[in-house]
Amino acid sequence: MNPNLADLLTQTDRVMSGANGLQADLEEARPSGNSVHVGVDLGTAYTVLVVLDEKHQPIAGTYQFAQIVRDGLVVDFVGAVDLLRKMKSQVEEKLGFPLTSASSGYPPGVPQAEVRATANVLFGAGLDCTGLIDEPSAANNVLQLKDGAIVDVGGGTTGIAILKKGKVVYTADEPTGGTHFSLVIAGSTGSTFEEAEELKKDPKEQTRLFPVIRPVMEKVGTIVRRHIAGHKVDKIYLVGGTCAYPGMDQVIQEVTGVETVLPGNPLFITPLGIAMNN
Repeated sequence: MNPNLADLLTQTDRVMSGANGLQADLEEARPSGNSVHVGVDLGTAYTVLVVLDEKHQPIAGTYQFAQIVRDGLVVDFVGAVDLLRKMKSQVEEKLGFPLTSASSGYPPGVPQAEVRATANVLFGAGLDCTGLIDEPSAANNVLQLKDGAIVDVGGGTTGIAILKKGKVVYTADEPTGGTHFSLVIAGSTGSTFEEAEELKKDPKEQTRLFPVIRPVMEKVGTIVRRHIAGHKVDKIYLVGGTCAYPGMDQVIQEVTGVETVLPGNPLFITPLGIAMNN
């Protein structure tokens, strides 16, 4: 695994939170519009925009909850364009120069027409789409795995990629993700979906709600177990924002019987890898 991963994710967290000191870093690096790499991840729950410098270090970015994509498909094209245009403007103001191009990603198995729709969202927001990459391969741009399985649990789907000698040899994608967590929480607490989303992210509520959503975690584990069957997988690496829920990695490991690793903040791994493809 990438030996610099922890530092990379720490810096990404700092950039995404708008921590003090970013401008000093920018003055030292003096990036320009021609020397940066931009990644856009249109997720079911979160849309992420991240900017890397020439050395693939994060220098700016933002992310926002938005239901513009469902199961890898853009369901609100106008909303997606408007949101991305707003996010792009926010990051440009921080950087002091315009962003002109970006890469984006897509879950395994998404029809090519929908992949093109993702590219058109970028174009509508004023960005030339200079690369499209499947999400597991994007994640491995960051993780740099030789062998194992990458499991990307997003808002709507669970994507699985099996790697052998650094190459993706098998991919699959099935519905079930963080949105299902929220639906179960809403049903059990009598709250709205939006309220359930906030409860799910509240550290003070997560222990209480864990037994409620554990069956959904077990379903994710069952999906993973079925797809890695017949492949020699010694280790599973989790990415995607849903995997940040405490205990997710332990449940996946229990269900699959395979050592499961949660590397840093899983929400930002795939967007970083998408930007590295630009």
